[in-house]
Amino acid sequence: REQAQLKASVVEEDTEEWQKDSSLRGLERVGGVDLSYVKGDDSSACASLVVLSYPALEVLYEDCRMVAVSAPYVAGFLAFREVPFLVEAVQRLQQEEPGFKPQVWPVSFNSLLAGFGVACHLGVLTDLPCIGVAKNLLHVDGLVRDELHREQIRSLQRAGDTFPLTGTSGRVLGMVSCGVYNNSSKPLYISVGHRVCLETAVRLVKSCCRYRIPEPIRQ
Repeated sequence: REQAQLKASVVEEDTEEWQKDSSLRGLERVGGVDLSYVKGDDSSACASLVVLSYPALEVLYEDCRMVAVSAPYVAGFLAFREVPFLVEAVQRLQQEEPGFKPQVWPVSFNSLLAGFGVACHLGVLTDLPCIGVAKNLLHVDGLVRDELHREQIRSLQRAGDTFPLTGTSGRVLGMVSCGVYNNSSKPLYISVGHRVCLETAVRLVKSCCRYRIPEPIRQ
């Protein structure tokens, strides 16, 4: 019930002036958050947050803390297990260095592509623009990493080429982007989190890639 209420608050459109500019003029800071588990221990994790300048992508602020994860993992409800620690990191940033508050967060979790993933959950709770970026495809709404999907990936010719992920419902759930850096054949799955449209999300992720993974998430 709580997830349904939060999902109803997701905004899938651009809400900021910098998003409306094709060169993203006006964007000065991008943030990245992640939760990484200790190998072999699903109750100990490291919650990390970084803020980078844009477009230089230089680190301005970083916060890294070990946390004890107690909520169980339930498929489709990962955010209830992990987002509280990310929200705490965002709140520390706002208290300690409010001038470094990012204007957008690329998050290394699926968002609308997962129905209502971590990027959506974090975006709604913090009311900040968020983008979901993942290395693997979730099997939702009929999406599968079958031979047809692999053939679509192989068909991308130029660095940064994309194709839409359309579910059996007919809804476009995200975009697949390949070769953003160094003509990599490994895809990234980009989707809307909150207060950003899919086109802007793809444009921003591409502009933040020095390597395969967008720099805010890699850092």
